[in-house]
Amino acid sequence: MLKAIDIMTPEPVTLSPDSDIRTAALLLLDRKINGAPVVDKNGRLVGVLTQSDLVAQQKQVTMPSIFAMFDGFIALSSREDFEREIKKIAATKVSEAMTQHPRSVSPQTPIEEIATVMVNEKLYTLPVVDSGRLVGVVGKEDILRTLLEHKHHED
Repeated sequence: MLKAIDIMTPEPVTLSPDSDIRTAALLLLDRKINGAPVVDKNGRLVGVLTQSDLVAQQKQVTMPSIFAMFDGFIALSSREDFEREIKKIAATKVSEAMTQHPRSVSPQTPIEEIATVMVNEKLYTLPVVDSGRLVGVVGKEDILRTLLEHKHHED
């Protein structure tokens, strides 16, 4: 059974939390990748920046919904969500736009589990982490490549 370590890209393109957004966007476009892990100085995974995170900067601000009842007001969305959305839209550094606490897998995670996570959670780039340190990434292309190779060997 294939595992993350068998199909991952070792030493992937990474970003620093202090990188500016424009540089990060150019890197993703130049390398033709959907996203990149964000690592601190010690190689520890602190987030992931995806093209979706960057596109989110262009969206309109959603004002918090408020419901009036008995001369009072009830917020239907949290103030924290609103503040996080504003911060992401106004981001100038990777740390402000990235997805914090990203989903990751271990080197021993089976390919079937990786594919399930990607489909169910709509994730296309999964960091591979061992003891808190980034050791690689698995992208949807890695899964497809493996399927094609496996199919080729069967024929």
